[in-house]
Amino acid sequence: MTLESIQNLLNLSPIQSELVALAATLVLAFITFLILKYIVLHLIAKLILKTKTIWDDKLLDRKFFRNLSMILPILLFYFLADLYPTVKNLIQKISLSLVVFFAFLASSSVLKAINDIYVLSRKFKNRPIKGYLQIVSIIIAIFSFTIILGILIGKSPWILISSLGAMTAVLILVFKDTILSIVASLQITFNDLIEIGDWLSVPQYNADGTVIDIALHVIQIQNWDKTITTIPTHKLINDHFKNWKGMQQSGGRRIKRAINIDLSSIRFCNQAMLKKYEKIELIKDYLKRKKEEIASWNKQKKIDESEIINGRHLTNIGTFRAYVEAYLRSNNNIKQDMTFLVRQLEPTDKGLPIEIYVFSNDTRWSYYETIQADIFDHILAAVPEFDLRIYQSPGSFDLEKMYPKDH
Repeated sequence: MTLESIQNLLNLSPIQSELVALAATLVLAFITFLILKYIVLHLIAKLILKTKTIWDDKLLDRKFFRNLSMILPILLFYFLADLYPTVKNLIQKISLSLVVFFAFLASSSVLKAINDIYVLSRKFKNRPIKGYLQIVSIIIAIFSFTIILGILIGKSPWILISSLGAMTAVLILVFKDTILSIVASLQITFNDLIEIGDWLSVPQYNADGTVIDIALHVIQIQNWDKTITTIPTHKLINDHFKNWKGMQQSGGRRIKRAINIDLSSIRFCNQAMLKKYEKIELIKDYLKRKKEEIASWNKQKKIDESEIINGRHLTNIGTFRAYVEAYLRSNNNIKQDMTFLVRQLEPTDKGLPIEIYVFSNDTRWSYYETIQADIFDHILAAVPEFDLRIYQSPGSFDLEKMYPKDH
């Protein structure tokens, strides 16, 4: 049916007939939209749910079919534009622009579905491609915008695309962060710096937790308090950060802590002390061996042992260190095949630090803290058994002893 036949049939003026044709097209497009949405798309969804493949499910979840279905009602306006010649050119431009726009949305849905399918792969789950797909999406968006602009102003899109070279400086300025993010994403991928699931500490952003998403522009870290910190990708690479992946892969988490021994409590061991220490199971053999070794050395050197400072003698601090090492060696929660040290540090005005440097065999935070606490609970309680004292700055209890209230 032509515009003239409508005009003659309804006895309408040209403007009125065009309005009627436009309204009829609008109604037809709306009916087409309803049929597609509530019948066609519903049937497609039912068919997809019955299939065993996953790619069609992801396309459905990402609304690919819905975005594609929007194109048909819009094309009705384009192909029926002859019915309203006054606004034909405008209607066709708007229609084609909307077709390009929904085609872009459909392509974005495909890219998102590809990422969803990729993430489900166990082999590649820690090597995200989301950033690269976003780059492709940006390129498609630029071309789509250029095509829409060409349609609206009546110029060939290729002329506009070719003129982009003259706008390179402006584009670099506008997309500076994107370009930096692309470079950062390449560094992350090729150098294997960060993967999803890594534990990252980024002090400058108060971030400390698990990486949950790596995108083109941002990296998201879920902190231990369940808050989420979003960090620009290029800024993370430019600044320093700590990745605990090596610790997690090794299966051991470092325990590095010192206790300070009061220097005034350190002394040589007398016979009474040695007799007491020999009852401690963990160092009984150690003391027997050391006593024989020291006695043999002193005898060989003809040492006068009437003075305890002459020759070699056991000390309570040395015996205590031997006990701590034996205790840790017998602890099933400590990895014996990693760095294992019980050492003295330089004495300070706060006493003599005895540092423990070992690795727990459980890297989970709560279990690690429990293991560490149990170790130091025992060691701190064991210190007095070796006639030693923990250094502690004078507190209110000490001051009360020094200055009784009735003084």
